Amino acid sequence: MGQLAESRTIAGELPLSPNAVVVLKKRYLKKDDNGEVTEGAQEMFRRVAETIAQVDLAYDPKAEVAKTTRKFYELMANLFFMPNSPTLMNAGRELGQLSACFVLPVEDSIESIFDAIKHTAIIHKSGGGTGFSFSRIRPENDGVLSTKGVASGPISFMNIFDVATETIKQGGTRRGANMGILRIDHPDIERFITCKNDTKRLTNFNISVGLTDAFMTAVQEKADFPLINPRTGEEVKRVKAHALFDLIVESAWATGEPGIIFLDAVNRGNTIPHLGEIEATNPCGEQPLLPYESCNLGSLNLAKVVKDGAVDYSLLKKIVHTAVHFLDNVIDANNFPLESIQEQTLANRKIGLGVMGFADMLIQMGIPYNTEEAVALGEEVMAFIQKEARLASASLADKRGNFKFYAGSRFDGNGIGRMRNATTTTIAPTGTISIIAGCSSGIEPLFAVSYVRRVLEGTELVEAHPLFEEIAKQRGFYSTELMRQIAQTGSIREFKEIPKDVRRLFVTAHEVSPQWHIRLQAAFQKHTDNAVSKTVNFPHQAGPDDVRQVYLMAYEMGLKGVTIYRDGSRDQQVLSFGKGKPKEMEYIVPRPRPARTTGVTELINTGCGKLYVTVNRDEMGFCEVFAQMGKTGGCASSQIESTGRLISLALRSGVKIDALIKQITGIRCPSPIWQNGHQVLSCPDAIAKVLAGVAQVEAPAPTMTMASCPDCGGAIEHEGGCLVCRGCGFSKCN
Repeated sequence: MGQLAESRTIAGELPLSPNAVVVLKKRYLKKDDNGEVTEGAQEMFRRVAETIAQVDLAYDPKAEVAKTTRKFYELMANLFFMPNSPTLMNAGRELGQLSACFVLPVEDSIESIFDAIKHTAIIHKSGGGTGFSFSRIRPENDGVLSTKGVASGPISFMNIFDVATETIKQGGTRRGANMGILRIDHPDIERFITCKNDTKRLTNFNISVGLTDAFMTAVQEKADFPLINPRTGEEVKRVKAHALFDLIVESAWATGEPGIIFLDAVNRGNTIPHLGEIEATNPCGEQPLLPYESCNLGSLNLAKVVKDGAVDYSLLKKIVHTAVHFLDNVIDANNFPLESIQEQTLANRKIGLGVMGFADMLIQMGIPYNTEEAVALGEEVMAFIQKEARLASASLADKRGNFKFYAGSRFDGNGIGRMRNATTTTIAPTGTISIIAGCSSGIEPLFAVSYVRRVLEGTELVEAHPLFEEIAKQRGFYSTELMRQIAQTGSIREFKEIPKDVRRLFVTAHEVSPQWHIRLQAAFQKHTDNAVSKTVNFPHQAGPDDVRQVYLMAYEMGLKGVTIYRDGSRDQQVLSFGKGKPKEMEYIVPRPRPARTTGVTELINTGCGKLYVTVNRDEMGFCEVFAQMGKTGGCASSQIESTGRLISLALRSGVKIDALIKQITGIRCPSPIWQNGHQVLSCPDAIAKVLAGVAQVEAPAPTMTMASCPDCGGAIEHEGGCLVCRGCGFSKCN
């Protein structure tokens, strides 16, 4: 069967894109023993709808199951809503495990640790992902009374979890994923923060540091912070809070990990605090859970609820109510991997209704992503969804009863008087389900306006965002050559032949400043029961201080967690230091200074006086730096001159200017000074500020690094701790 004919067979009458067909065939549709697809998309949606609708009979023997089946089918077939991947894959099939995320407890004993490893294997085999807090495990070198030996610490046990995950292949449909969290006050926290700086280690883990309000206060006050042995509850030592925070920042800047979870913010949003504190989340961080809880997720397609340039709230309300009914039924239809998970999930009945297609919604409404209007719309839409999801849950409670531990929950006594589900909303990564729905991922901006999709026998097809292609044709600047040129970087920022308003509207992830990423995330978090999965993108030339400011901003704005990714930071292996001696030392010879250079001289005030900094370049890039302070002489003059000479030597030896900036930024002297709202700490710090300004001016407009998919060679996008290829559906964790 030809590819086009096969696509028509799989899609049937449904409005599915070629990418959606590829993803469905690869990961979701039933196959026979020979690996041949035996159902189309319509049959898949019907299989899921029938299975989930049957649950109604358990609550009402006279339920109109056929009518509910049709509602659920139309919800998915019209691409208004998609449940999480395990539900699409497994509903109505032998496995029958429908949940995406679980949290398992890990106590400070060998028995508990290896029970958790066994349970992890069972969950991964069924297609789920797992989250753990390792904060209860005693630190490395702590005493073990039963053997008179010493403990190996939480990180050593994480390695065992990682190997177990690698072994379980999940039937070839979903890749095992874990989240490992360690509290900031654990004595092994420094090793944990840097444990993934070697990016070949713990490859089946995302890691996050659990930050507390007390720690963040200590950071802001530059105070000492106690590390506590979880076995004894006693203080082990004190560390400089700001130095520990800087270690997190530096590691995240270098590799994207660890992420951060604000534990107190998470527990302020815990709707069932009488059952215990939340310590862990699912692999992408958006679903905080108590031990043995699971959560069933699904996402609304916001691109489908825009009519005549405005949000159709009447349609959105209907979709929300049907989706909440669907997700509550999923809980009862589920074949849980462990009895303890079944018991806890049925007791609390957490669901997580989220969104996708937000960037598409904005484009349809003519609103650029990085604007006040976008922030306001995001908050307005999510507030509506939250309100209607809770009303839908309350309506179900009238017919089916409250969740078991409603009494004492935060809903008890709030005026509603009933609630079927302990939580109703979560914004999760939507990688592959957004491909099926043909919309943008989650609440992320567009990853690319146009990109290359690789198909059979190495053939490359250029695919443009459908709304961009439509506008390009309407306004007369469309051409296949233009689309191919755009696909090289994904951005239209530098294409002057494209009208300015169109370039402003179709902004991509790396063109949105980190501050706007945080503001959009905060807008949605205000009206989300659980958490919001989102990646804050940084250009490659961003420095650690940029990451630091975003973390502080996220805390101030009440976020529950943050994931950052600096463009290109994972493209090469981060240096790790072994014990072996190199066989042969290689020395670098700097290129000679050219006869002619061009550059700029900038005056900057320091505590020692006015400093003149000259930065020159040749045809190969930056090559030398001179600095001079007025008429000063003696020791100060010689030190400033030597700093310039060493920087010049490094530049002509091929050292990147951002690496040099990083090294001399923040050096302090006894006489700091303020200039234009920024503190200049010393002469080297002043030189760093000039270099950073020059580098920013000289740098090309930020564009994304089109990292390659391991399956098809297409572009990989980062989303909430996940890696997703929109060309073939490869996904790291969902």
